[in-house]
Amino acid sequence: MRPLARRSPAAGPAALVAVLLGLLLLLAPAASAAGGLDAATSALKQSQVFVDPAMEGRFSRSQADALAARIKAADKPVFVAVVPATDDYAARTVFEDLRTKVGIVGTYAIWRGDRFLARSDRAALAPATADKIAGAALRSHPGDVNGTVTDFVDQALPQVKGHGVASSGGGVPVAAIVVPLALLALAGGGVLLLFRRAGKRKEERRRAELDQLRRVVDEDITAFGEELDRLDFSPGAPDADDAQRGDYTQGLDSYERAKRTMDEAKGPEDVTAVTEALEGGRFALATLAARREGRPLPERRPPCFFDPRHGPSVQDTEWAPGGGATRPVPVCAADAVRLASGQEPDIRTVATEHGPQPYWNAGPAYGPWAGGYFGGYGGGGLLPGLLVGTMLGSMTGGGQAWGTPGQHGGFDGDQDGGDVDGGDFSGGDFDSQDFGGFDGGGGDFGGGGGFDGGGGGDFGGGF
Repeated sequence: MRPLARRSPAAGPAALVAVLLGLLLLLAPAASAAGGLDAATSALKQSQVFVDPAMEGRFSRSQADALAARIKAADKPVFVAVVPATDDYAARTVFEDLRTKVGIVGTYAIWRGDRFLARSDRAALAPATADKIAGAALRSHPGDVNGTVTDFVDQALPQVKGHGVASSGGGVPVAAIVVPLALLALAGGGVLLLFRRAGKRKEERRRAELDQLRRVVDEDITAFGEELDRLDFSPGAPDADDAQRGDYTQGLDSYERAKRTMDEAKGPEDVTAVTEALEGGRFALATLAARREGRPLPERRPPCFFDPRHGPSVQDTEWAPGGGATRPVPVCAADAVRLASGQEPDIRTVATEHGPQPYWNAGPAYGPWAGGYFGGYGGGGLLPGLLVGTMLGSMTGGGQAWGTPGQHGGFDGDQDGGDVDGGDFSGGDFDSQDFGGFDGGGGDFGGGGGFDGGGGGDFGGGF
């Protein structure tokens, strides 16, 4: 007799996982199966991504599935449809039709023919913000459907409020039934192992981001410590008074708090408290210098925009990056002189995979770092409005920069929140004015096959 082949102890669970995954693939709705509003609605309710068969030559099923997975992982109410410019998707009403039939509060982006626009419920994302993100994505990837919609999703996900379709009232997805059964069948073995691995990868990413920030923050702490060492002040000197000693003590305490907090940091979000301490310490030293020199005490202002290590700003100065729009930024005295004489300011750069870059172009990982320096000013903070169009600006979300609302690249205040949270099921009860079609209200995105609709304004320029 032929000996029976021995089965690996892991063969049973592995085979069961394979069977269950196959069942999920069979039962789960594809990103697209047929064309028309009904097919689009069904796909958007399940996978949040739809591609009409007529457009699969420009945006493949595999690309649609990858985008759907990205949105599902973020659990945000972002919906993307790629459709042809046909009567099945009427240009004037396609946004309102899909929003009504899907019935979920969220942000909707549609590539129709050769055009790309985004609309949003206010409770999920300010409509003007969705408009601007769509324009930036289109200009970055002219004619490239996958590049444009993926760029849009990457920028929108950190800003959109609410949850994805799994948390909405639009029906019970098949996975909600199959996955619990799979977990019971596997007795927590294989599936829980996957969860642990996913958690480990997430923690590794957090540690990598913290290590990236640690190098920059250590430079900031060292620079402030050197300022304290150079300070010619003795608390016991005959001409030192209690106010001066208080400023000096606050500076020392800020330095120690920054070092201690950085040593104890567990994730990137902990860096905000470090830079808050450094910002407060530098203002204390500026106040001490004014007291000792008999000058008026300085106004509490944000740090120098170009490099917070320069200390508190002394004025707002009009400035524009290369190819961008002019805007007021808080600057230190030295940078104010440089700009007035036509020179470049002394900009803080950080190391990136593309070489040294200004911190605002180095990616969203620097959000907590910048938030500690600037987040306490101007209500919602200075950075969101000032940095619209940058990776850091996308991460910090909407809001208004200091100065006159609606100017200098800030969001236009169209963020009233609404009465429901993004991701809630609202059916047809929504503000249809937020969902104009392709024939009007779209704005001029300029270049790259952009739209020439009405009412959006020209968003050219920026960082």
